[in-house]
Amino acid sequence: MSELDEIREKAEQGDAQAQYNLGLMHEKGDGVQQDDGKAAEWYKKAADQGHAEAKNRLISISEKWLQKAHEQGYPWAHPNLYRQEAGVRQDDEVAAKWGREAAEQGDAKAQYNLGVAHHKGEGVRQDYGEAAKWYRKAAEQGHAWAQYNLGWMYSQGEGVRQDYGEAVKWCRKAAEQGDAKAQYNLGVAHHKGEGVRQDYGEAAKWYRKAAEQGHVWAQYNLGVVHHKGEGVRQDYGEAARWFRKAAEQGDAKAQYNLGVAHHKGEGVRQDYGEA
Repeated sequence: MSELDEIREKAEQGDAQAQYNLGLMHEKGDGVQQDDGKAAEWYKKAADQGHAEAKNRLISISEKWLQKAHEQGYPWAHPNLYRQEAGVRQDDEVAAKWGREAAEQGDAKAQYNLGVAHHKGEGVRQDYGEAAKWYRKAAEQGHAWAQYNLGWMYSQGEGVRQDYGEAVKWCRKAAEQGDAKAQYNLGVAHHKGEGVRQDYGEAAKWYRKAAEQGHVWAQYNLGVVHHKGEGVRQDYGEAARWFRKAAEQGDAKAQYNLGVAHHKGEGVRQDYGEA
């Protein structure tokens, strides 16, 4: 009997360590085909028996999928430990329970995740005050997504009193760590003068940082400020370039503005067909 067959047999008989080992092999593609779904299934079997490291690996797989969701523009994606993307069932209450244990021990990721759970009411009662509390704990440890979400709650007055100054403070912390949504929001704050002095140059600077990371709304707004000459020199060519980037991501306003540019020949050749 091969080592793999021996581990699999023990795992199927309920041995938690073998279940964990088999999960690890599937996660790494060690001797078997790499498959996060199968890895999560075996980790869960071990975790249900109290295997601590299996719980940690489940969280790790969850974080991987959360990262993908976040990068695709879903800031409130819930980091469920049994995500459908990982090929395992959802269990919000268990996810929240395990997450709380880690959060109370000071783990910043778990604190952020627990904030999301309370924000959305997944596995726990929806409570914006609790969400803000856990976001703050993670944010104070430098967790960029928690900083962004805490800033968002201050801007909306969710769970905390509305305070644009606090919103900008936390948004800036996340923006300085490279979070594209925070950079875009900081640009908007400077553009509108909400919680910070109105400064078109600062607005354009933060729009550009987010736009260069592919943030579609930042690309559109950067096109607008170049078209108007707000905080940057007026440049129809640059405006059209950024409108095109946003338009190619499906932004309707950018598509319209790019059409207008081609209609008038502003920054691009006049072309009624393209318009």
